[in-house]
Amino acid sequence: MLGKTGSLRGLERVEDKVRVVIAEDSVLLREGLTRLLTDRGHDVVAGVGDAEALIKVVRELADEGAAPDVVVADVRMPPTHTDEGVRAAVRLRKDYPDIGVLVLSQYVEEQYATELLAGSSRGVGYLLKDRVAEVREFVDAVVRVAEGGTALDPEVVAQLLGRSRKQDVLAGLTPREREVLGLMAEGRTNSAVAKQLVVSDGAVEKHVSNIFLKLGLAPSDGDHRRVLAVLTYLNS
Repeated sequence: MLGKTGSLRGLERVEDKVRVVIAEDSVLLREGLTRLLTDRGHDVVAGVGDAEALIKVVRELADEGAAPDVVVADVRMPPTHTDEGVRAAVRLRKDYPDIGVLVLSQYVEEQYATELLAGSSRGVGYLLKDRVAEVREFVDAVVRVAEGGTALDPEVVAQLLGRSRKQDVLAGLTPREREVLGLMAEGRTNSAVAKQLVVSDGAVEKHVSNIFLKLGLAPSDGDHRRVLAVLTYLNS
């Protein structure tokens, strides 16, 4: 991916330009997502309206040596509008592990989120469609997933934490540590967590260290690896 800075049509560009495939049966929403991403300097290489077309276009691009960095797909797609989108996303994660997958859903569907995270949470995201209205957060999430990071909607995180089978371990966390853990699971950096909670970076680092100790996970200097370890633990 090529580093980019500057501005485009009055909008600040993100650092990295990514190649995106969008799968959304609503033409209006698909075009809207395309506009959001291209206005920020990204390259939407294909837009499709169903899961079968999604798998086909990704396969063709990969065969040409031009695989996308990330796929953005609706959970529910034709013909039944049930789980075609997430099924395609799970299949793509298995066949093309280097391609990030970000799924969009109208509601929190815990089963789909858990299935998507099964095995590995590298390069994966699950956002509610309402989050798309927050343009900066949405585009940042697309880039983060494309780069192998994690982007989970806060409501999804809340359900995964609340229903974890390791409640006995999570119960050992203080309220502040649980809050920090939730923000970490969304894919936020230490600095972003500190800004959200209005505390110092040092305070966040201390909370993170305590969280890893209590969860029995070895601390890591990399925020990306830290998030993956937490999510893997919660879904094991």
